[in-house]
Amino acid sequence: MEEIEVPTEHLHEKLEEAAHEAAERWILMVALTAALLAVFAAITALLAGHHSNEAMIEQVRSSDQWAFFQAKGIKAAVVENKIDLLTSLGKETSEKDKEKVATYKEEQKEISNKAKEFGESSEHHLSVHNVLAKGVTIFQIAIAICAISALTRRKWLWYGSMILGLAGVIILGMGVL
Repeated sequence: MEEIEVPTEHLHEKLEEAAHEAAERWILMVALTAALLAVFAAITALLAGHHSNEAMIEQVRSSDQWAFFQAKGIKAAVVENKIDLLTSLGKETSEKDKEKVATYKEEQKEISNKAKEFGESSEHHLSVHNVLAKGVTIFQIAIAICAISALTRRKWLWYGSMILGLAGVIILGMGVL
C-alpha cells in the first residue's frame, strides 16, 4: 500500500503571503492554524502509513502460516497413503507412521490458529489505517479552507476549518486508541 502524502506546501506559501500582506491580525492566526493542521496531518499520515505496512506484513505472515499448514497436510496425506498402500498389500504398518500423521494433524491445528491470529491482526491494522486516512483527508480539507479564508478574508471559513481540524484530531485519537 502506498504512503499518504499531504501536499500542503503550496497552500503554506499562499498563507504566508497573505499573512504578510494583511493588516488584520486574524490572518496571522489563520496561517498558524494551517501550520498546526499540517503538523496533525503529517502525524496522521505517518501513522496511517505505519498501519498500512503492518497490515501487509501481518497478511504475509498469515499467508506463510497457511502455506505451512498445507505442507503439513501434504506430509500427512503422503504418510496416510503409505499406510493405506501397505495395508492393501497386506503388510504391516509401523506405529511410527500413525504417530507422524497424528503429529502433523496436531501441528496443523496450531498453525491454523497462528494464521488466523495474523489475519485478524492484519484486518485490525487495515481498519485503523482506513480511519487515519479519513483523518488525513479531513486535515487536508481544513488546511485548504484556511487558505481560502485568508485569501477571501472570510473569518467564518476560518472557524469552519478549525471545526474540521477538531474533527480530524478526534479521528486521529480514534485511530491511536
